[in-house]
Amino acid sequence: MNAPTSLIEQSRFNMVEQQIRPANVFDSAVLDAMLSLPRENFVPERYKNLAFSDIEIPLEVNGIDTHETMLAPKLEARLTQELQLKPSDATLEIGTGSGFQAALLSHLCTQVLSIEIDTHIAAFAKENLQREKISNVNVEIGDGRTGWGSAEFNAILVTGSLPNIPDSLKYQLAIGGRLVAVVGQAPAMTAVRITRTTAASFETETLFETCIKPLSGTTVSHFKF
Repeated sequence: MNAPTSLIEQSRFNMVEQQIRPANVFDSAVLDAMLSLPRENFVPERYKNLAFSDIEIPLEVNGIDTHETMLAPKLEARLTQELQLKPSDATLEIGTGSGFQAALLSHLCTQVLSIEIDTHIAAFAKENLQREKISNVNVEIGDGRTGWGSAEFNAILVTGSLPNIPDSLKYQLAIGGRLVAVVGQAPAMTAVRITRTTAASFETETLFETCIKPLSGTTVSHFKF
């Protein structure tokens, strides 16, 4: 690992070494992606000085408080690691946010389809991804809580908590595919990984305890089934 050459690089390095590694993130591909991606360019202007802090950052878009947040860096990294991504995987993300999580996923798999219910946030994410020339992420607008389209995916990540995981979302996994989500009600939530083992069978693993905001659940007219 090369020595940091600027204050921003030092802050990014410290984020990885002091927050992410201690959170049991040891996958070298995930760590390398966290070191190479400019997280500060995905953070709203008002909060850029907090880009590498161990906190959730409010998603303020064009002066509008969307009441949504970016997850803390260590959780973004840990959730990514738990997907066990392969370079050939196609990934579905429910909840685009700033676009940083999708960018992180895009470094580890071939294609990311990210679904965002808030049009302002989706536009912000698209702008961030385009500026960073990340071409293997496609952002679509709508409510993805129960799935999206009819394609199967090798991996699915839900970036907000759910009270439970709908069967319709689990059945969008290809056989051998993994779904990672945070399930439960505050303050007791658990990150889980669901693997589709056969056409009709799933294996659920408890990963770690955490607590994040619920996935936005406003119904819109963009459902695609």
